[in-house]
Amino acid sequence: MTALTKYARLEATALWRPTPDEQRREVIVSIGEATLVVIDNNEKPLAHWSLAAVERANPGVIPAIFHPDGDPGETLELPEGEAEMTEAIETLRKAIEKTRPRPGRLRWIGMAASVLVVIWIAAFWLPGAMQDHTLKVVPKAKRVAIGQALLKRIERVSGPVCADAAGRAALDLLSQRLQAGKVAVLPNMTQDILHVPGDLILLNRSVIEDFEEPDVAAGFIVTEQTRRDATDPLRDLLKVVGIRENFRLLTTGDVAPQALDIYAKHLMTTPPAKAKISRQIVRFEQVALRSTPYAYARDITGETTLKLIEGDPMNGKLTEPLMSDANWLRLQSICGG
Repeated sequence: MTALTKYARLEATALWRPTPDEQRREVIVSIGEATLVVIDNNEKPLAHWSLAAVERANPGVIPAIFHPDGDPGETLELPEGEAEMTEAIETLRKAIEKTRPRPGRLRWIGMAASVLVVIWIAAFWLPGAMQDHTLKVVPKAKRVAIGQALLKRIERVSGPVCADAAGRAALDLLSQRLQAGKVAVLPNMTQDILHVPGDLILLNRSVIEDFEEPDVAAGFIVTEQTRRDATDPLRDLLKVVGIRENFRLLTTGDVAPQALDIYAKHLMTTPPAKAKISRQIVRFEQVALRSTPYAYARDITGETTLKLIEGDPMNGKLTEPLMSDANWLRLQSICGG
């Protein structure tokens, strides 16, 4: 629609009241795709009004007051200084009114086409668009909180995070060396390693205790970083829990406990995605870590991990020990073993 394109980037300050009993609050209103979007000063969406269902309570009077069709209790008041937005809404309302189907065959064709468009938007465009928007607005602190909530659920199955003080100190040194963010070791996970939102990597104790050198455990962590780089961990969660929880997170800032239960189970029972070898090798090179020990730990024959062996970025180079023998022994005892 030409009129909609003209006003696509228009924004204005207004006073919004969700119900007659509540006080008016200052908001920002903008024109979206067939909607009037109301957001607060922190860019949190408060309301979406369909342009096709916007009514004016006081035609010709300033300040202009609008409300959704059938709900005069929710109002949006545009002051005199926002005449351009008032004009835009009126223009779009008139343009939409002209396009409304008229009685007869064309009306039914138009209605059917509209239904198909709505179905297409709901099924294909809306979930992805909502997901993209959610990932942009959810702050780091909320991601960390979601990651901690998932960790608590995983601990119910694996046992609590290993907390030996000397082992924790050694693990922190390894994490800093690998630029891995936060790493925790659990005693009995169903996966060797996995990650959750909030830059948290969870490592099974066997990855540390079953191998003689720290390069193997480091290789697991670097590989998990590669997986984490490939896709936003929060996006992975939203794909599993669905659009309803996506909407809940976007509007309330929370994910339902039942949805977190579902995703925790998904993490513990679903085989991890394969890391892209070329990006994996780049990661090993960035932290000056040999990929060969990890490759042989994954496949003692080296047949399925040959590319990691042949592409080892540290082949032929002198490298410093990843950590001291004393710290490695401390790390191997992090779970008290």
